[in-house]
Amino acid sequence: MDSTNALGEFLRARRELVRPEDVGISRGVGMRRVPGLRREEVAMLAGISSDYYLRLEQGRDRNPSVQVLDALATVLQLDPEASAYMIGLTGERASHLRRLAQSAPRRRASPQLERVPASILQLIDGWPTNPAYVQNKFSDVLAVNPLAAALSPNYAPGVNLLWAVFLDPGERDLRRDWEEVTEEGVANLRALAGPDVEDPRLVELVGELSVRSDRFRRLWGRHDVQPKRGRVSRLTHPQVGDIDLHGNKLAVGGTDGLILVVFHAEPGSRNAELLGLLGSLVASDPTRRQRDPAGEPVEEQ
Repeated sequence: MDSTNALGEFLRARRELVRPEDVGISRGVGMRRVPGLRREEVAMLAGISSDYYLRLEQGRDRNPSVQVLDALATVLQLDPEASAYMIGLTGERASHLRRLAQSAPRRRASPQLERVPASILQLIDGWPTNPAYVQNKFSDVLAVNPLAAALSPNYAPGVNLLWAVFLDPGERDLRRDWEEVTEEGVANLRALAGPDVEDPRLVELVGELSVRSDRFRRLWGRHDVQPKRGRVSRLTHPQVGDIDLHGNKLAVGGTDGLILVVFHAEPGSRNAELLGLLGSLVASDPTRRQRDPAGEPVEEQ
């Protein structure tokens, strides 16, 4: 990944996904040599010169105007989530395209140990009926309560959930919506990473998954962007069978991008009954773990 030309990589990947007929261009006779749109077609539709668009893709122009970026977003048919979403805690609304255009290589501070606030640990451990865990922006699990751990052995501190969902066959068996989960997971990683593609943890994770998973490599190459959002997880649990749970992702204030993920079932539903059954199994398990105020797991005595 090359942060010096993140915009060019994004433009190239997205134009390859747009079919000519979808923007009123005839394919003509014979085979096209490129998938999707040609550079000159994008330039024409966006109202800019072909030479200028070429400079954008090659990274030779890093300061396109807002009008140019908005025109390119329209031509490339970016959905609202890819073209505009919240940036960090600033409250400024801007497009992913603009973030890439404005990004520049910057000095990286020394990595700091990520710690989950003690209040969040106390909160999730006090939810006997709601599976919950805390992850960072790269989907590394940092904390988990017993009910979440009962949903999947990969809900455990130290596990990377993207690694697990792509490379652990057990996750494929667990998740009836595996294809949707993998697609959203990669797009979410893109959204959270933004232009900061040289982060060592990101480079390590993307490198390993690209080598070991053809599906991840294809999805990462699409440059899809989707901010974190709630969804329904459709699971086939080995102890309680098929269970569908609503999941919500909440930013943990005062941290560097930590996310609290909480599951729940609709009250009175069959899914709520199954979640209650799983909770009973957890409560009767003498090996379950708790955490001390500092966040370290300790065995119950």
